[in-house]
Amino acid sequence: MKRLIIVESPAKARTIQRFVDKSFSVKATMGHVRDLPKSKLGVDIENNFQPEYVRIKGKQKVVNELKKEAQTCESVYLASDPDREGEAIAWHLAELIGTDNTHRIELHEITKKAVLSALDHPEPINMNMVNAQQARRVLDRLVGYKLSPLLWKKVTRGLSAGRVQSVAVRIICEREREIQAFKPEEYWKLTSVLEKKDKSAQVKSLLIEYSGEKIKPGNGEEMDVILSRLEGGAWKVVNVGRKEQQRKPPPPFITSTLQQEASRRLYFRVSRTMQIAQQLYEGVDIGSEGTVGLITYMRTDSTRVSQAAKAEAQEFVRREFGPEAATEGPFVKKRPNVQDAHEAIRPTSVFRTPDAVKSYLSSEQFRLYKLIWSRFVAGYMQPIVMDIVTADIDCNDYRFRATGSTVKSPGFTVLYGDVKNGNNKDNNNKDEEEKNTMLPPLEAGEPLDLLELIPEQLFTQPPPRYNEASLIKILEEKGIGRPSTYAPIVSTIQKREYVELKEKRFYPTKLGFIVTEILEKHFPDIVDVEFTAQMEGLLDGVEEGKTEWTGIIGDFYFPFEKELARAENEVVRVEMEPEVSEKVCPNCGRNLVVRKSRFGKFLGCPGFPDCKFTMPLLEEIGLPCPNEGCSGTVVVKNSRRGKFYGCSRYPECDFVSWYRPTDKRCEKCSSIMVLKFTRDGKAYMTCSNRNCPEPPPPKGEKAAAKKTKSKAPAKKSKKTTGKKTTAGKKKTAVKKTGTKKAAKKSKPAEETEG
Repeated sequence: MKRLIIVESPAKARTIQRFVDKSFSVKATMGHVRDLPKSKLGVDIENNFQPEYVRIKGKQKVVNELKKEAQTCESVYLASDPDREGEAIAWHLAELIGTDNTHRIELHEITKKAVLSALDHPEPINMNMVNAQQARRVLDRLVGYKLSPLLWKKVTRGLSAGRVQSVAVRIICEREREIQAFKPEEYWKLTSVLEKKDKSAQVKSLLIEYSGEKIKPGNGEEMDVILSRLEGGAWKVVNVGRKEQQRKPPPPFITSTLQQEASRRLYFRVSRTMQIAQQLYEGVDIGSEGTVGLITYMRTDSTRVSQAAKAEAQEFVRREFGPEAATEGPFVKKRPNVQDAHEAIRPTSVFRTPDAVKSYLSSEQFRLYKLIWSRFVAGYMQPIVMDIVTADIDCNDYRFRATGSTVKSPGFTVLYGDVKNGNNKDNNNKDEEEKNTMLPPLEAGEPLDLLELIPEQLFTQPPPRYNEASLIKILEEKGIGRPSTYAPIVSTIQKREYVELKEKRFYPTKLGFIVTEILEKHFPDIVDVEFTAQMEGLLDGVEEGKTEWTGIIGDFYFPFEKELARAENEVVRVEMEPEVSEKVCPNCGRNLVVRKSRFGKFLGCPGFPDCKFTMPLLEEIGLPCPNEGCSGTVVVKNSRRGKFYGCSRYPECDFVSWYRPTDKRCEKCSSIMVLKFTRDGKAYMTCSNRNCPEPPPPKGEKAAAKKTKSKAPAKKSKKTTGKKTTAGKKKTAVKKTGTKKAAKKSKPAEETEG
C-alpha cells in the first residue's frame, strides 16, 4: 500500500520526494482548497456564525485527484505549513478527502532528518489552531462585507475596509497629521577645532555647558554672546575619562526583524523578502547534496533555538575562530504575546556556509541567506568591545566635550555588522560619527590652541514618515497582526490606494484620509490600536484552547451591527471629485479627468457616456525633451522591467532613458545629465553617455551606477548657500585670530521626512 504526503507548493513537494522511499507519493495543493464564497457573506449569523465554505474555483481537478489517490493509500500525511493557515489547509483537505487515515505532520525545516522524524511522529489536526484561523477569517469577512457597502454608498464604489489594514492606514495618517502640524524650532550647535601645542594633532569638541549647567543656544543672538565671551580665552583639558564598552550580538531573526533588516541592508521590499525566504525554506538544489531546505520556517515570532542548532553554531565558531570566540548565545527577554510555536529563522545547517552554496543560488537568494546565516552564527560569538575616551575642555566657564572610540575587539562584527570604530555603516547621524573617531593622547591640565569655532544653525525636524520596515516595527510593538500578516497588510493598503509609497516612504492618499476619518468617527473600535491588539490576544487564546472562537465573534459583531445601523443615517455623503488634467478632449473641448479601471489609471472625458474619448495617463516630469528640435516633454512610462523615461511624442521621437533626466548638460560631451541613486538612496548626477570621459561616480556609488533597472527618483532639495553646508544647515566660522565673522542666520532648513 502506498502512502501520500500532501503539501502546498510543488517546490516543497519536489524537495520532500527526495527524502522518502518509493512507497511515498508527494503532491501539492497549490495553496488553499476551500474558503468562504466571494459572491455572498458566507457566514451564518443566526447559526452561531458558522462559516459556509466552498471549494475554491479552479481547485476541483486537484482535489479530485488527491481524493482518488487517498482512497488507495494506507496513510495520508498532511504537511502544510506549521502555522494557523497551514493547519486550516490540512483540516479542509481532511474534510474534502473524507478518509479516516489522515495524519498531520509539521515540518519546521525541509531536511531529510526533519521529514523522516515528522513521519515517525504524526499527530491529529490541532482544532484549536484551526478555530483561531476560522475566527480571524470570519471577523475579517464580517468587517469587509458589512462595512464596504457603506463606504461605497458614502464615498465611492469599489472601496473595502479591512479589520487590521484599517489600523495600519490610521497609523500612517496620524503620522502625516503630526508632520503637517509640526513647527520647526531653531537651535544652534558650536564646535571648536583645537590643536595640541606641539601641533601634532587636532581635536574637535562640542559645547555642552556654561558654569556647570547644560546650554543649548536658541538663536543667533545667543550664539553671538557666546562667541564674544570665548574670544581670546585660554583652552585647557580639565579631565580625561576612559571606559570599556561592550555590545552583545543581536538575537536570531524572527519574521518582523528579518523583514526590517532585509529592507535596511538589502533594500528588499517586504513581499520580496518573504518570497525569497519561502524559496530558501522549501528547498534549493545545491549540487551533490541535492535539493534541501536551507532555512527554517520563516513565519515566526520566537527567538527560541533548538539545542542541536545551538551546539552546531558553537562548534562552527570554535572551529573557525578559536575556542575563546564561542559563547552560550544571546539572552533574549521573552516579549509579551509571543506564540513561540516555531524556532527562530536560522540556517538548517551552519556548515552550509553562504560561500559554499553561492553558486547554486540567485543573487537575491544568496544575499538573504547570507544575512540569515551571519545573524544566527554571530549570536554565538563574543561581544564587540570598545574603548571609549572622553575629554572635557574648558574656556572662560564654557565646557566643551570631545568623545572618541576605538574597537578593542571586533567580536561578532567580523560576521555580522559593518562596524567601523564601533559604528554601524547605516548610522547617518553626523554627531555620532564625530564622537566615534579616535582622539589623540590628552592629559588633564594640558593647554590647547584654538584653530576655529564653527557655529551651526539647526532646526528640529518632524517625525519621519514610515517606510515598510518601520511600519512593520510599529505594528509589532503595538501587537497589531502576526508574522503571517505583516507582508499582506503592507501590500493591501497600497493596492486599495489608501496610501502611496513614494521614495520608499508611506504617504496617505486623499482617499485614505477620508476613509480613516469616517472610521475614527463612526467605528472607533475598528481603527483603535488597543482594541485590535486585544483581539489578537483573544485569537491567541483560541489557539491555546482557552477561549471559544464563536464567543469572540459574537462579542464583536453585535455592537458592530448597531454601529453600522447608526452610521447609515449619520455618515454624510463625501463627493470624491475626479482629478482634472490640463489635457482637453478633442471631441467636446472639456478638460479630461483621471479615471480608474482594473488596468490602472487613464484620462477620460467628463461627458461620459455622451462622449467616450479616453487616452493613456502619462506622468510628466516638467522637462522638455532633450532631443534637438523636438517639442515633446519627458514623461514616465512603464515596462516589464519597471519605470523608464521617454518622449511624449513617441514614436515620432525616440528619446528614452532608464534614469530620470535633468535640465543639465555634461560639460565634456554635452549629453544630458541623469539622476542616479546609491544603494542607500542618495541621489547624484552623472552623464547619460556611457562613452563619456567624465570621471567615475564617487566611491560607493559604482554599484548603483551599474544597475539598468530604474528607481523612482527623489525630489531635488533646494541647496542652501553658505561657507559650509551639512544636510542643508549653514555654518559660519570664527578664526583663532580673534576677529570673528558675523554669524549670519541661514534660512530655515526644509522640513524633511527624517
